[in-house]
Amino acid sequence: MKILLPVDGSELALDAVRFAIRMVLAGLRADAVLANVQEPANLYELLVAHDPAVINRVSEEAGLHALKSAQALLDAAGVEYECEVAKGDPAHTIVDIAERFACDLIVMGARGNSALRSAMMGSVSNEVLHASPVPVMIVKPDEA
Repeated sequence: MKILLPVDGSELALDAVRFAIRMVLAGLRADAVLANVQEPANLYELLVAHDPAVINRVSEEAGLHALKSAQALLDAAGVEYECEVAKGDPAHTIVDIAERFACDLIVMGARGNSALRSAMMGSVSNEVLHASPVPVMIVKPDEA
């Protein structure tokens, strides 16, 4: 089984990674795909940067940075994984990544770092839940 773990750097995203690790340690034979989706540059960023290569490099570095904590958790647990940093609309890009890597399950947090986006357009997890052709497991925040 292959599990897609979208990570945005939030603690809730790491809780979803921890949940997936617990499933593997409980006996589920699975490996993972860690993914981070960077939203495309806006017009202001394009005008200020003057060079699209700079924006692409910064976006890639930000994505790799967002994956580091999740990578450390998976490494410590001995779970095999691949990494993907992509650019685009988060929900649709997550679904595209799941299809491209032939994932069987998506495990993700209920809310991530984009509070404004989720308030205006609905949460990314909700969009993924409705658009994904594979099962989606939503890890909710701990109420404690």
